[in-house]
Amino acid sequence: MSAGAELRGDELIARRHLPATPERVWAAFTAPASIAAFWGGSHATVPAGSVTVDLRPGGEFALDTRAPNGATRRLRFVYVRVTAPHELVFDEPVTGLRTTVTVRPAGDGTELTVHQRRLPPELRTAQAADGLASILDALAAHLRQQPTPARRTP
Repeated sequence: MSAGAELRGDELIARRHLPATPERVWAAFTAPASIAAFWGGSHATVPAGSVTVDLRPGGEFALDTRAPNGATRRLRFVYVRVTAPHELVFDEPVTGLRTTVTVRPAGDGTELTVHQRRLPPELRTAQAADGLASILDALAAHLRQQPTPARRTP
């Protein structure tokens, strides 16, 4: 099922019902191999070895995105709040963008909400909304394909 994303001023909100447990959805957002599998959506790939995760408030996660033309961009995020398996809040230090990922049990699966706030002007576009929807489409496909690998803890 395709997920749209709603752009409201400097906010972007996407919701999706996923046929997976909240724990599997949470693991997809916190396990490096899973992040690599879906984060690029249909517009980029994420090399698996480029993803690092330090899952704690103040910890970072980072990844490289590779566009179809081969251009690579490093993205870095800082966790603000980590409430397993229900909520992740992280900031993108370069732009100030704050993303809240909310995971809630719903019937036979999970209700996922991704709410981005403080969007910089260059991301207040239909293209950005389509990009987020594409990432959620890739997440849904990833969850259908295989169980999410367990996250390693130090």
